[in-house]
Amino acid sequence: MPARPRGRIRERAPRPSSSPEVVFEGRGYWRGKISALEIGVDEEGIITQVGRNVRGGRRVDLGERLMLPSALDLHVHFRDPGPPGSPESFASGTKSAALGGISAVVDMPNTVPPTTTPERVIDKIARIQAHAQIDVIPFAALRPDTNVARLARVASGFKLYLAPTTGDLGVDTGTDVGELLREAAATGLPVHVHAEDPRKFNPRDQPRETDAWDRSRPEIAEISALEKLRDHPAGMRLHVAHVTSAGAARLARELGASSEATPHHLLLSTSLFGNSFQKVNPPLRAESTRKALWETFRDGLVPMVASDHAPHSLSLKEAPFPEAPSGMPGVETLFPLLLETVRRGDLELSRLIHAACRNPALHLDLPRGRLEKGCEANFLAVDFRVRRKIRAKDLSTLCGWTPFEGREAVFPLEHYLLGKRIVDDGEFVGGVRGRSLRVAPLLPKKSPHLPGSPPVRAP
Repeated sequence: MPARPRGRIRERAPRPSSSPEVVFEGRGYWRGKISALEIGVDEEGIITQVGRNVRGGRRVDLGERLMLPSALDLHVHFRDPGPPGSPESFASGTKSAALGGISAVVDMPNTVPPTTTPERVIDKIARIQAHAQIDVIPFAALRPDTNVARLARVASGFKLYLAPTTGDLGVDTGTDVGELLREAAATGLPVHVHAEDPRKFNPRDQPRETDAWDRSRPEIAEISALEKLRDHPAGMRLHVAHVTSAGAARLARELGASSEATPHHLLLSTSLFGNSFQKVNPPLRAESTRKALWETFRDGLVPMVASDHAPHSLSLKEAPFPEAPSGMPGVETLFPLLLETVRRGDLELSRLIHAACRNPALHLDLPRGRLEKGCEANFLAVDFRVRRKIRAKDLSTLCGWTPFEGREAVFPLEHYLLGKRIVDDGEFVGGVRGRSLRVAPLLPKKSPHLPGSPPVRAP
């Protein structure tokens, strides 16, 4: 029997079924195992039937390719709006996401100008509708000067920065974080937290490599920031971004918050690199810390994975380490890198599907991330026998580099958004089909969903 989620995570009630317009047939991951599968999809792009003998509609035979749900990335920085020459945009970033098997992203507010007012959220929504090729969920910044109630009418959630990072949206150390969380909780929208406590930084010298960067922003700073969240309102949708250690993951769980880990914190460490291209906030950790985080993620105690896609131009990252900005690209490689760990036998497929697809969708209460009746038909076709090395020159991000250069990955061969193909044989064939998605408020007294602790172990 699979472990049940702690908290009250609900499965969204299926929509009334209609006859399928098209039936996809092949093999698929369904109800915890791989089997022969057929998926019926109606003209609106909703799954109407799933099983082994679905009738009606024209048929698409995917052969030996494996059908998997598309991923949802809870943490990207597409730098749109931004100054001329920005290292990303909604057009380029969403194309990268589509090629990497992601059908929706949560876009963070540290843009230029920052997303701090309703008018700026509305402007971002217009940009998404004009340029996005997958779905985008815009978040706003949560700050002491924020009119939370007004922002909640247009934003889909909030990002709270407890430390300085790109965009200068960090709150002062004297800020009443509890009051901010209470205001946000009253809206019923999710709050994602960058958890570092600047009071625990060690700024005595200027770090010039990743090991020193780790020491300057140590794990204790992450733990201390999480302790600030201990008195958050019961039932609020609290989520901790980019945990870097097993200790931080356990504490987030103890606090009743959900959490995510990034591929760079799961797969890279200070022992492997040293230059400014691996500079990121929070920092890469020592190899022993990385291994412990991986085991914690593999066991399901970190319920989600997200890219924290944060590109900067080559020229900025080539600056001396103290002056170089923090951040790495990763939206296009998030799912393919972890599919490769599944192929190698280092990660169960069920664990990855829960962490990248099902749990993020449940966290935001969106009908996706599962091959189930009533969900949107956002899915992939992959072949674990077809792998390729990651090369910056082959990626769609505008920044022109990747921290995973040369690593093997399993990229989706096909990707379907609402039942329409947007990637064919590894090539993007979609268009401006993305939507600006609105996350519905879930008030604590009515909500069947607590964000803390999706499944301990996937079935």
